[in-house]
Amino acid sequence: MSHTFGTETINYLNSSSFFGEPVNIARYDIQKYSQIEKLVEKQMGFFWRETEIDLSKDSKDFKLLSEHEKHIFISNIRRQILLDSVQGRAPVLSFLPITSLPELENWFLVWSFFESIHSRSYTHIIRNLYPNPSEVFDGILDIQEIVDCAKDITKYYDELNRLSGYYNLLGCGKHMINGQEIDINMYDLKKALWMCLNSVNALEGVRFYVSFACSWAFAELKKMEGNAKIIKFIARDENVHLASTQQILKLLPKEDPDFAKIQKECEPLVIEIFRQVADQEKNWAKYLFKDGSMIGLTYEILCEYVEYITNRRLINIGYQKMFKDVVDNPLGWTVKWIGGGNVEVQVAPQETEISSYLTGAIKKDVTDDTFKGLSL
Repeated sequence: MSHTFGTETINYLNSSSFFGEPVNIARYDIQKYSQIEKLVEKQMGFFWRETEIDLSKDSKDFKLLSEHEKHIFISNIRRQILLDSVQGRAPVLSFLPITSLPELENWFLVWSFFESIHSRSYTHIIRNLYPNPSEVFDGILDIQEIVDCAKDITKYYDELNRLSGYYNLLGCGKHMINGQEIDINMYDLKKALWMCLNSVNALEGVRFYVSFACSWAFAELKKMEGNAKIIKFIARDENVHLASTQQILKLLPKEDPDFAKIQKECEPLVIEIFRQVADQEKNWAKYLFKDGSMIGLTYEILCEYVEYITNRRLINIGYQKMFKDVVDNPLGWTVKWIGGGNVEVQVAPQETEISSYLTGAIKKDVTDDTFKGLSL
């Protein structure tokens, strides 16, 4: 069996999403899951480039920030650099080799590409603030809270890569590898995939949001508004990525009885993933505010926000909320940034661009009558 190109005719409507025959013909005239194809179309319609956003005012603003505000701003950028460094490559490395549907294969490629735009955006931001950007990049792995976060994310990717690597090379069965017997079975592979998808869902749905909230809090104070617009575009993309993991987690138990069993079996483990993510986000908030808070944003408020976001993400994949006392969003003003609505981040649009437009969007509902009565 070739993993690059096979000559067999495949009925993709009857294929499993993962661990079936590798995709040979990249065809999108039919899809088993049209909702995945719609996510591809939506993400492609959001195409943007980091160089579209003017950051000249941010350079001036940054010089006027207090030392603890600079710590909050740069620390968040450092953490986002690491998270998107992982997500820029991991979906392609981990999910693509075991994907069996063209629309899923295409989605993972598009997903990783947009994560690379995010990574380039952080470099764009830092270049605007520092004559030597290496000052920021070289210190990322010196922050233990960032390293701990990376380890928690990558361990699920690594386990899936380990098992699927053996599977793609040797198939299911017991194999002697470096003097050790390795038992590769499909159920364990599916369980590793399920746990990895849930870890990514928590990453896309919770881990970014303390950093996002802080970036937008600066803009609410009329500071670092170009950066806030970039983060708004990134959050818009991450919402699509989050939707993809939620969709896949809902589809797999309906497609395969094994995944339905795994869903119930792994429920305590999934809940624990979200608990650990919430705890790490709270620890990150403590690190950010160790030298001082921001106007309108404190450690306590951020912790409540983490609990609110965590509850929402759990409910969206069919679990009970974890934090019973949290009902309302304590940072209600973040909705306008996350929801993709019109956000004018600067009164003078010639200084900092407004985001009340769609980059790369095409209006498709034009009819023969659209311009009826129009004369030139």
